[in-house]
Amino acid sequence: MTKNNKIEITADGSHSIFSEKFQALYHSKHGAIQESQHVFIDSGLKYLEKQQVNILEMGFGTGLNALLTYIYAAESGLKIYYETIEAYPIKMEKVRALNYLDQLNRKDLTKIFHDMHNSEWNEAHTFDDFTLRKVQAKIQEASFSGQFDLVYYDAFAPLTQEELWTPEIFKKIASYLNPNAVLVSYCCKGSFKRALNASGFTIEKIPGPPGKREMIRATFRT
Repeated sequence: MTKNNKIEITADGSHSIFSEKFQALYHSKHGAIQESQHVFIDSGLKYLEKQQVNILEMGFGTGLNALLTYIYAAESGLKIYYETIEAYPIKMEKVRALNYLDQLNRKDLTKIFHDMHNSEWNEAHTFDDFTLRKVQAKIQEASFSGQFDLVYYDAFAPLTQEELWTPEIFKKIASYLNPNAVLVSYCCKGSFKRALNASGFTIEKIPGPPGKREMIRATFRT
């Protein structure tokens, strides 16, 4: 991130960040919290119906997906291991300005949210029953610590970063997955579906978040 990346308000009142580097918002303009909640929590974490879940996230970004996962896990008594990759971390001055905790009425989680961002890279940090490990790298060069049940694929769209939506990327991810692991993404592009098919996933098109008709939920075939 550069100092010119700016915070913008999305349609549900929650913040996103516009990336000058990629000329794109980190979230849907129709609502950052609504999108993350629908795509990753409702269509992914809740769908699994497991009490212990290992999650791999592509794109830590503003930390919104991790925050929502922590909240749902705490409310539901889940134990989460959350490993996330981010090549371009945002600065803490931007993190402190984000309004997610106000929008969610969870100001009590301010320290935890900031500690998630401040935690050292490549080391595991535990917040109650939520363990976070952040990897600062490009996914093409990264290695991960274990096998995962759920993937949050939240990279910038194929038109912005085409290289992150190839069969090679998803075959690499598949090598870190447990049997019947699930991958969820806001994207529904044909090339994405073909890349998943070529990497051993069965694809399901399901209703998308506000402003998007469909999204993808895919199950890894073993």
